[in-house]
Amino acid sequence: MRDAFIVDGVRTPIGSFAGALSGVRPDDLAALTIRELLRRQSRVEGEKIVDVILGCANQAGEDNRNVARMASLLAGLPTSVPGETVNRLCASGLSAVANAARAVKLAEGGLYIAGGVESMSRAPYVMSKATTPFARDAQLFDTSLGWRFVNPAMKEQYGIDAMGQTAENVADQWKISREDQDAFALRSQQKAAAAREGGRFVEEIVPVQVPGAKRGTTAEVAADEFIRPDTTLEGLARLKPAFRTDGKGSVTAGNSSGINDGACALLLASEPACKEEGLSPIARVVAAGAAGVEPRIMGIGPVPATRLVMQRSGLTVDEMDVIELNEAFAAQGLAVLRELGVADDDPRVSPNGGAIALGHPLGMSGARLALTAARELQRTGKRYALCTMCIGVGQGFAMILERA
Repeated sequence: MRDAFIVDGVRTPIGSFAGALSGVRPDDLAALTIRELLRRQSRVEGEKIVDVILGCANQAGEDNRNVARMASLLAGLPTSVPGETVNRLCASGLSAVANAARAVKLAEGGLYIAGGVESMSRAPYVMSKATTPFARDAQLFDTSLGWRFVNPAMKEQYGIDAMGQTAENVADQWKISREDQDAFALRSQQKAAAAREGGRFVEEIVPVQVPGAKRGTTAEVAADEFIRPDTTLEGLARLKPAFRTDGKGSVTAGNSSGINDGACALLLASEPACKEEGLSPIARVVAAGAAGVEPRIMGIGPVPATRLVMQRSGLTVDEMDVIELNEAFAAQGLAVLRELGVADDDPRVSPNGGAIALGHPLGMSGARLALTAARELQRTGKRYALCTMCIGVGQGFAMILERA
């Protein structure tokens, strides 16, 4: 079986909800990253790409009807290059990277583009049809986040807890205190702010041109928008719980990830393709896999997923030099770390900040984890990185990378 390598990757800055990137369609965001990726890797001719695989969690609006195919065409790839959109909710982007790596390993092709995109700002409202003529039972949903059109049997058997409520469930079951959650969130903000200030994201970001304040002008968005460098423990402590009203909640807007916009694309290749095209890979995909858990505690999903990839690779968590934990919520992040035997403040964890600080554009986040982890291995000269994330409706996904 062949090895699969990450050659390069590029992402947009991550935009805040209704923020700097909200005026850009998701297919245009994804197309921008694909174009920039191929510009940087100019040795690769577009017609040699075997497939474009992108993750996207919503697909209810401008990202409908296979956004991967739309983005590849908008990026200028030949019509002969196909496209596939993957939906594993929060891990859609990481699943897309894993799917491309799997295809390389199976010798189905030598060059793939994989990544993800999400514009949560532009997610539409959707309305069901009435169940009978002239009925008044049509349902309206905001598709930015959460459940919609739920099967009653699913609701009865598993419940439909909101994502924040699942974090409260994890906090209760694993006894994660509010103080520990806020401290975790502060560390994420501090690390992300330091990474942005130190220019560590510059190499992976392509600036986005957006409509300017004055009509007919444009502005450039070149840095992640969601980071709050002035965050303090005192400020976090003042925030009220966002998902429980009984006075016992601990999950707040400050120790949760955001609702965000962004896109990311990576070039994956086989060793023969790297030699033929003169490409220099930055990381090897060692193993990847998904695992299921109870939907009400979806945040613990990275634990069985991580154990699965450790088993497949013959490695251990102790051997990981970088642990890119997505940080959907501080509560679930801490529960995962403690279950895996990793200290709350282990410097290996999200060394450049996680989703609490950077944001969480659902379909894009997993691809960003892989890109940031690969770049961090190159920057530090370390060997192994673990990327892992929880997934709505009760799953986890994990991937191990090795510096090339």
